[in-house]
Amino acid sequence: MGKSVCMPGPVQSIERAAAMLRLLATSPGRRLGIVEIARSLDLAKGTAHGIMRTLQRVGFVAQDADGKYLLGDALLHLGTSHLDVNELRSRAINWADPLAARSGEAVRIGTVADGRVLVVHHVFRPDDTPQRLDTGALLPLHATALGKVLLAYDSSAFASLRALDAFTRRTVVSTRDLALSLRAVRAAGWASEIGELTPGEASIAAPIRDYGGLVVGAMGVSGAIERLCSASLRPDPRLVGYVRDAANAISRDLGGRS
Repeated sequence: MGKSVCMPGPVQSIERAAAMLRLLATSPGRRLGIVEIARSLDLAKGTAHGIMRTLQRVGFVAQDADGKYLLGDALLHLGTSHLDVNELRSRAINWADPLAARSGEAVRIGTVADGRVLVVHHVFRPDDTPQRLDTGALLPLHATALGKVLLAYDSSAFASLRALDAFTRRTVVSTRDLALSLRAVRAAGWASEIGELTPGEASIAAPIRDYGGLVVGAMGVSGAIERLCSASLRPDPRLVGYVRDAANAISRDLGGRS
């Protein structure tokens, strides 16, 4: 006889949180105090308060000037497939220019769109060299540092990959090899590509997180390999630190963890 499988039961705190959200959604005026919420759901005030504070932390509920709770913006926009591009850009723009100035390299911010990286903001390298504006450009996920970060935290985007185009002899074209590199990205918290999209160029990127730690974008620098990497083709730790610091700052602005 085969072994019986014990299925996990429901999680009570999640059931209670869902009940609170339904209560707010259906109440007249849709604003309730914690005592009203606790009484309606037959909960201790402390228990109700703890759950509501958690829901408030992730943006699913908010408090008005009177301390009453209402549905939050994050819940109202939960049906969208990703953070609004304009919001991501507006939150990130304050950190992109300082990163460009600090690193001396071009800065790009991207998110997943139609199976590629959509560049939502681009800051030129702060020198007089001719440069092309990449805002609105679509880049390959597997051959860019931005794309590797996004793939590392988006299993559906990775599953949708088909043939991986080779842009240079260094481009990873095996999904198995790419999966292994994405595991390393998750462990390190940042990604790089060295000559995989354009010969002689490299990039470094880190994730931007929204409420609850969801990765909604990536931020990175790009430039010549000799400036971004050592002679042994290792990304400059100083630049990695700059990129991660900037991405973490944007994450904090969005209410996500670093």
